Amino acid sequence: MNSIFLFMKRNYKIILVVLALSLSLFAFKINTEKSGDPEKDKLLLELLTFVIDKGHFDPKAIDDSFSKAVYKEYIEALDPSKRFLLQSDIDEFAKYETLIDDEIRDRDLTFFDLSYNRLMQRMEESKKYYKEILSTPFDYSVNEDFNADPEKLPFARDTDELKDRWRKQLKLSTLSSLTERLKIQEDKKNGVVDENDKKPKKEVISFDEKIAKKADDGKPKTMEELEVITRESTLKSLDDYFSFVKDFDRENWFSVYANTIAESFDPHTSYFAPEAKEKFDASMSGTFFGIGARLQKKNDYTEITELISGGPAWRNRELEPGDLVLKVAQGNNEPVDIVGMKLDDVVKKIKGPKDTEVRLTVKKATDGSIKVIKIIRDEVEIEETYAKSSVVTKDGKLYGVIYLPKFYIDFENKDKRDAAKDITIEIDRLKSQGVEGIALDLRDNGGGSLRTVVDIAGLFIEQGPVVQVKSAGKKKEVLSDTDSRIQWDGPLVIMINNFSASASEILAAAIQDYKRGVIIGSKQSYGKGTVQNVIDLNQFVRNSSVGDMGALKTTTQKFYRIDGGSTQLKGVSSDVEMPDRYSYIEIGERDSKSAMPWDKIDPAQYNVWNKQANFDVAVANSKKRLADNPQFKLIDENAKWLSKRKDENVYSLNLNKFKKEQESMELQAKKFKAISDYKNKLVFNSLPNEVALMEKDSVLKEKRVRWHESLSNDAYVEEALNVLGDLQAKKGNKTPIDAKNKKGKLVGSL
Repeated sequence: MNSIFLFMKRNYKIILVVLALSLSLFAFKINTEKSGDPEKDKLLLELLTFVIDKGHFDPKAIDDSFSKAVYKEYIEALDPSKRFLLQSDIDEFAKYETLIDDEIRDRDLTFFDLSYNRLMQRMEESKKYYKEILSTPFDYSVNEDFNADPEKLPFARDTDELKDRWRKQLKLSTLSSLTERLKIQEDKKNGVVDENDKKPKKEVISFDEKIAKKADDGKPKTMEELEVITRESTLKSLDDYFSFVKDFDRENWFSVYANTIAESFDPHTSYFAPEAKEKFDASMSGTFFGIGARLQKKNDYTEITELISGGPAWRNRELEPGDLVLKVAQGNNEPVDIVGMKLDDVVKKIKGPKDTEVRLTVKKATDGSIKVIKIIRDEVEIEETYAKSSVVTKDGKLYGVIYLPKFYIDFENKDKRDAAKDITIEIDRLKSQGVEGIALDLRDNGGGSLRTVVDIAGLFIEQGPVVQVKSAGKKKEVLSDTDSRIQWDGPLVIMINNFSASASEILAAAIQDYKRGVIIGSKQSYGKGTVQNVIDLNQFVRNSSVGDMGALKTTTQKFYRIDGGSTQLKGVSSDVEMPDRYSYIEIGERDSKSAMPWDKIDPAQYNVWNKQANFDVAVANSKKRLADNPQFKLIDENAKWLSKRKDENVYSLNLNKFKKEQESMELQAKKFKAISDYKNKLVFNSLPNEVALMEKDSVLKEKRVRWHESLSNDAYVEEALNVLGDLQAKKGNKTPIDAKNKKGKLVGSL
């Protein structure tokens, strides 16, 4: 879940905190000229707890109770599947359960060092377990079972029990794959064709050609042959996993420890290591400087998985998905061999300042040849971050759908694109097409910039408050839209789900309180009503030789609806509640142990929108349609089934029993296949500006085709359009309205 942040010029509390911290710089000076990692780690813990204590909305006392909470979460983070540590390790760690608070105060890393070294030891030992276990066939005739829920299992008492747990885990994994392979082979024998097999597939370059050849030569396999193939595949997967774990060094594990401490204050207070901060900045702005290629690690190799449309590598047309990067050179400098290098380190070498040259030595996926490719770095826009829109005709009326994945902004450059500017542009484009209603899709939108929330809300209302913000011990602040111009005054639907959080909840709540549009979706949104600031920790360190300390994201405020209620825990309740797969599963902020409580403040003064006379009729009609809709009845039935299934985690490891269990489950699941097969018979199209771009950009075209296909399979979008139809006033207002060009005071993000 993306977090919600706030950067405000008027945030006096943070300014005072920074001043207070600045006066205390001597406390964070390292006396050694060259500090090792342990000294840096000690400094980091001291910085984190000090800054949180001074700046957090509601800081907790760092005492034995706090220590117990940190200890519990850290042990779970170290070994969540309970397949490395032994009970004897936990018994040894237990004495630190109430000592972590003392160690923080004393700059003591004894517990972290002990736990880290022990975990590395156990992980190294476990490599022998899985290689040995997978070297011989499993006996699937034995009657035994395995509980796949680690929360229901204690830690293994000794290495023999741990090895047996590994054996059962691996047996379940291979049994699942083996059963699937047997079913596919049986279906082919009986002439049953998987719909997915009819679709054209891109050529895949396998890293394990031996396994691929065995599995895919088209010839029927004996049970023994399939068993060998399945074990080899499982072995390869684990080799890949441990290759990834190898890249996770002490610094990474210390970040886990530091984050566990930070998140014990509340779920959204966390530590950003330098690389994490860089990724956060890129995700918030939707841009970075580099070549525009996505990478992944395959064993010791770095593979190009995708070229970002419009980026330097895409424009260069020499690099292709599937290519393996072997060396990286900065311009004419000597190339550096990156085989076996950590993925983060490879990324650092490939990224760089605008207009600089990077040379990649690659092994081509097409013919295996070695080639040096020169690329000039440039700014790369991550298109998936940005708003996009589509038009659709329903019942003779044209509607627009806008999808906003997050409330993005570039904090360093106000002239760059942000969510509010882009939504304004998309509305203008939709208006030029003559749409009679707009559905704004905020499903799975985890938040972003507060400034953009206020600006976007202002596009739909005349003027007035949008959100209230409160700091500890301070008077509330009301953030308002002050521009009386309206970008869109027609029918409006806001779509949300369980994962619409933070900024999404502010916008949905404001639209709901004004009764400006109909909120449809899950019973409630995520329920995150807190505001975070990101604070650069380097500003508090006098000795630069210690290196980059990263940043701290800490909760500094809570925000409230204009009606006074908090969205914390409760989220935003939909005007039209639509069943989904999580309807009977508790999910969201309320499930977090360290979540802050719900509360209420005085409402702001605002006037309800009075230009939508048939609002209540539209809501009532939608509820009636949902009650009679067989698709949503099926979705609701599926949700109940999933709720029941989620606690069933014990599986038989006997082949015949396992197959019967899976067949029974598959039979139950078959009736729900109609959910994914659903077609709403609507045709969605790109706007003219995008059609022109797609003629030159096949990647963009493919992405839009996929998006439009998903919209055509989406019952929720179909109902959103039905609501827009019911909201239609008898006299539609199609008069163009000037776009807003506000200069708000907000400078940060949610």
